[in-house]
Amino acid sequence: MLRELLSGAGGIDPSKLAGAAGLPNDPASLQAIFAQLQQAMASAGDGIDWSVAEKQGEQRASAEQRQLTDDERARLDQAFQVASLWLDEAVDVSALPSGPELLTRRSWVAATMSVWTQLAEPVALSIADSLTRVMTEQAPEEMQGMIQGASRMLRGVGGTLFAMQLGQVVGELATEVVSGGDIGIPLMEDGRAAFLPQNVDEFGTDLEIPADQVELYLAVRELAHARLFRHARWLRLHLITSITTFARGIDIDTDRLETLAEGFDPTDTDALRAAVANGELIRPRSESQQSALDRLETMLALVEGWVDVATADATTRLPKASQVAETIRRRRASGGPAESALATLVGLELRPRRLREAAAMWRAVTDAVGVDGRDALWAHPDLLPTAADLDDPAALVARLTGTDAQGSDADDEFDQALEQLLRGETPAAPGEDGEEPPKP
Repeated sequence: MLRELLSGAGGIDPSKLAGAAGLPNDPASLQAIFAQLQQAMASAGDGIDWSVAEKQGEQRASAEQRQLTDDERARLDQAFQVASLWLDEAVDVSALPSGPELLTRRSWVAATMSVWTQLAEPVALSIADSLTRVMTEQAPEEMQGMIQGASRMLRGVGGTLFAMQLGQVVGELATEVVSGGDIGIPLMEDGRAAFLPQNVDEFGTDLEIPADQVELYLAVRELAHARLFRHARWLRLHLITSITTFARGIDIDTDRLETLAEGFDPTDTDALRAAVANGELIRPRSESQQSALDRLETMLALVEGWVDVATADATTRLPKASQVAETIRRRRASGGPAESALATLVGLELRPRRLREAAAMWRAVTDAVGVDGRDALWAHPDLLPTAADLDDPAALVARLTGTDAQGSDADDEFDQALEQLLRGETPAAPGEDGEEPPKP
């Protein structure tokens, strides 16, 4: 059945199949897509060929890409030098060993695709396995043997379709992000900062703010993000592991998949397209998954909140810094279309909901213990604030400054006296317990 489809003899409109998968349906793209599917059928390996995602992503990112001019490069290099000096005054984390990279949209896809595939692979394998299982169960009895024999091939084709869709989403995302740390998760290697000048230029087009101020503010943010991950060596692995663990727990709704399979009309793919676009194939989160997501969102909020506070302190010399910061907050709250597509594809929202609380907490910590004390909390995950600290920053500040110990001693004395009164005993007056009363 699949061989007939991919050879063009199956009576199915290839453009509609591509549309259902969220892939481009122009003739050149369709030819490339079906060639890649045929290759997946021929190889029939156990894994997913993620090079397909990179090809799709680079192709999409290159559509309206422009190259960086020498004047832009010189101006941005100077902006990063100034940004680094300003940041030195606002944080207690060391500078990067090398300067930021100025990337095109296509080179950003190439530089980050390995992380995207790592995050998406658990979901891709789950969908491919579910698709194979449902097709096997739905097939007539006389076709069971053939379907079971082709299960590896079906799994490879399903994985390839997912990889193509991921490439399209990441390629679209490449037209929106302004820097390596813009998404919040560590897409770049530790100690590596990146800037997308074309997207930075488009970001500031309608702000009515001088372009050099926008560039300088965004440069400070990117350096702060990259410095933090280099300073806290454990942080990148911790976040990536948390995301992949969450993704492995995603459960595919096979009942919904079976319903689609039973009534699937190859000439009308709207139902399939809607199921993919709306995330209907992914079951609601379990309690354990929700707990894992809450912990992940707290960590992302801590990172973004720290970056916000560090950037605000480092850009006090910029007249329009607050306007740029507010634009970033609004942009981050709403997200872009590609980010929404990614959330549907992987089942994960990457924007932390408690960002304002995290920023307020980091501000309170900075005021209480200074920059050195604040940044020392990133030395180990056990030292970091928790979700409860976001709710009550005053309690965290009390612990960090030691004032909670004094309050605890006073509370213990009060509780002891109250307990004696309730038992009908008279609390010991100062000096009656054998100790000298305090002198006035």
